[in-house]
Amino acid sequence: MTSPPILLRLLFVLNPISGDIDKTELEDTISTFCAERGRSAAFFHTSGNDDFAKLKQYISQQSYDAVFAAGGDGTVSLVASVLAGTKLPLGILPLGSGNGLSKDLGIPQDQQEALRLIWDHQVRAIDTLRVGDTFCAHLADLGFNALVVERFCSGDTRGPGAYVRIAMQEYLGYEPAVYRITTDRETYEGAAFMVTVANANTFGSNVVINPDSRVDDGEFEICLIEPFPGTAALGILYQLYTDAFDESVYTKRLRCRHATIEVPGHEEALVQVDGEPQQAQLPLQVTIEPRSLRMLLPLTT
Repeated sequence: MTSPPILLRLLFVLNPISGDIDKTELEDTISTFCAERGRSAAFFHTSGNDDFAKLKQYISQQSYDAVFAAGGDGTVSLVASVLAGTKLPLGILPLGSGNGLSKDLGIPQDQQEALRLIWDHQVRAIDTLRVGDTFCAHLADLGFNALVVERFCSGDTRGPGAYVRIAMQEYLGYEPAVYRITTDRETYEGAAFMVTVANANTFGSNVVINPDSRVDDGEFEICLIEPFPGTAALGILYQLYTDAFDESVYTKRLRCRHATIEVPGHEEALVQVDGEPQQAQLPLQVTIEPRSLRMLLPLTT
């Protein structure tokens, strides 16, 4: 933790399609909010076309005191990937359907309260991950949830209801894969319903996949849900929503600094990273970058 800097020049990175919020009205709200407090606000709109390179170049040509990601988990991950390893702090204005990282870090989900971080904050450096060739600020996984996220992203309907509907449909015919996971401390080999690479605690759906972990301890966890009978499904779901992941006989966590994930007989696998599904080459290397991202957080966090 460092002393709070005075933030006068702010950049807001907006995803035009996240949430159900009129971005024109949002820009007016942010501009007015900043002007009334002696701050200046500039805006960068993502387009889905080479946003990383364009945002990185834009920031390098300007002078800002902080950058806010105004959107969902994908927007947050994009901005975090640009700022990781720099001195510029990241603020989050949560506007997505999940907002996983902001919830984990205790950032207010209310728009006005989140904007208070402009002057009422602490700066805290958190760890980030590399999952294969991809930056990860929060959570990644293989297996069942990655499949559901892929179906969800390719569908036309958003919101928790759509996710639950897809999950129920896919669960009935899902076949767990066999994984070989080698970490700097131990090796796991066996079938798994889901394999989550976690630098934090909770999915945006409020499922606690990695209880009592820390985002700045230089380690991450691989959280495994092993195949389970249908009769155990409700019990596991209850434990995931009540911070009791470790109490099930079908769950396991591996704490580590480096991991290699293999799926014997396969050269690639579906992986979701910070809510974005992709095909990744195997074996999948996962490494941690300790305290590489400076975050604007509430003083009580």
